[in-house]
Amino acid sequence: MSWKPVNKLITLGAGLAMAATALGAPPAVAAAPPEGAYWHTRSVMTNAHPWRFGTKSDSYGLLQRRVSETWSAPDGKQWFGYRELGAQPATEADKKAWQRDGSPAKWSRSIDGKVVKLSAEPSKGHVRPVRQERDQFHLAGQWLTYDEVQRLPADPNRLKDWLTKAGQVYRIEAGSMTGWLSSSLSQLLHALPAPKEVRAAAYQALLTLPGVRAGGDAKDTLGRAGAAVVIESSSGTGKKASTLKRTLIVDTGRMVLLSEDQAVTVGGKPFGAKSPGTLIEAGWTNSGPAVPALP
Repeated sequence: MSWKPVNKLITLGAGLAMAATALGAPPAVAAAPPEGAYWHTRSVMTNAHPWRFGTKSDSYGLLQRRVSETWSAPDGKQWFGYRELGAQPATEADKKAWQRDGSPAKWSRSIDGKVVKLSAEPSKGHVRPVRQERDQFHLAGQWLTYDEVQRLPADPNRLKDWLTKAGQVYRIEAGSMTGWLSSSLSQLLHALPAPKEVRAAAYQALLTLPGVRAGGDAKDTLGRAGAAVVIESSSGTGKKASTLKRTLIVDTGRMVLLSEDQAVTVGGKPFGAKSPGTLIEAGWTNSGPAVPALP
């Protein structure tokens, strides 16, 4: 079946307030003004490279690190910055094998016709405007103005209902709706300039989804304290059964996402190398778009 993404909820009519009212939300009030020139997010991602390096008999794994940043102005214009932070041995054992390999600062491998080139040195990075269909904020398949983002339901059940309707308009299948809601609610914790009350509703709604549970107090790799949210989904049976486990750490004081990592098991055994995950910063800033700084 072919379909095209829809830009607005059918029930939106003249604006988000109509949709919110249809869901039982209170009448819309004046949107709170922005607290800075840009809603800014910064993510430092660490991933284990799928290939091994060194010699066949004495190989080692590498971690790739990169930083990305976004700046979103209230008028919907966005900028994106990206910078490779350099590769490094994944574990202490990998570090020793890397040293035996002469401690190279660059790597090049060709496998199945694909050439991979890595460097231990950070790249220069770049920053540029984001080209998108329209200068608005994108959530759950919908394009929203700043005012509409401010007026999203601040009640967990009404917010979940609104996102479910958005998924239905976007033609998300019933069996995939939980994953859709999980992704959309997580996005509200960092990617959009939603009010704190809406972010709190997103956090509370997330905990009501099947396969989601509170994981207790936790700290990310920077030592920042928050509450863990564990999201698990499974597919297949027997030896082919696989489970994806995502762990979010949320600062429940500011109601923003601090970090996210994921682990996959197949047949009850870990699949792929473990990566430290993604560290996230989110909030208002008056500092304009620039090439991401090194951590």
